[in-house]
Amino acid sequence: MTDLVERLVPDELWTLFRRVVPPTEVIRPQGGGKRRAGDRECLAAIIFVATSGCTWRQLPPVFGPAWPTVYRRFTQWSRDRVWARLHRVILDELGARGELDWSRCAIDSVSVRAAKGPLTGPNPTDRGKPGSKIHLITDRNGVPLSLGISGANMHDSLGLEPLVRGIPPIRSRRGPRRRRPAKLHADKGYDYDHLRKWLRKRRIRHRIARKGIESSTRLGRHRWVVERTVSWLAGCRRLHRRYERKAEHFLAFVGIAAALISYRRLTN
Repeated sequence: MTDLVERLVPDELWTLFRRVVPPTEVIRPQGGGKRRAGDRECLAAIIFVATSGCTWRQLPPVFGPAWPTVYRRFTQWSRDRVWARLHRVILDELGARGELDWSRCAIDSVSVRAAKGPLTGPNPTDRGKPGSKIHLITDRNGVPLSLGISGANMHDSLGLEPLVRGIPPIRSRRGPRRRRPAKLHADKGYDYDHLRKWLRKRRIRHRIARKGIESSTRLGRHRWVVERTVSWLAGCRRLHRRYERKAEHFLAFVGIAAALISYRRLTN
């Protein structure tokens, strides 16, 4: 195993990954033939594509498996929702260690250019060019708790309820699993009475900027964490622009980025 593989997939991350992907016995077929490419090498290659932004065909041979093999493994794992499960396992570890702060969560979104395909739409902030939008909720430290994608023309307010419902039940240091923020901060894009009512019904306090009354910048001291997480997502260069025709593949890269952000919190 090369140093690059070990650097991209440290032992602790590999241990967590094996909990969501059962180990596969790699044996040489009788009569010759190639061994099945190792999962750790394929995972490292996928992370390299995600973080470097290179195409599958540009994948360097240092990882071992050829790019079609890596792409097939990525497709299979995306179909099996492995990335969401990995993200949840890491959140569970953070919750068990008391590293998640539910006191002031924040919600936001970011749009990226995209080719035509499912979950794309004219971006009103980019002269109507096709785009997709990433929606996310983070804890007080900026750890992503829930994510989703949509067309760039979908209003932010429509993403609030699905994102809050999408927070998985996460382990706590003491007591039962938790999935409800104590308070949610949002900008003017979420300024609707029915959303406030919906949050109150679920015993979630809210701080949403009001249109024409107050500036979103007043929420900056609490909302900056989600904006920082958006910049962390940009560290996954594959998310600078959506090249994936299939929505599940774009969502997979979002999930990989969220898992890596959460893992950095776990190791730091």
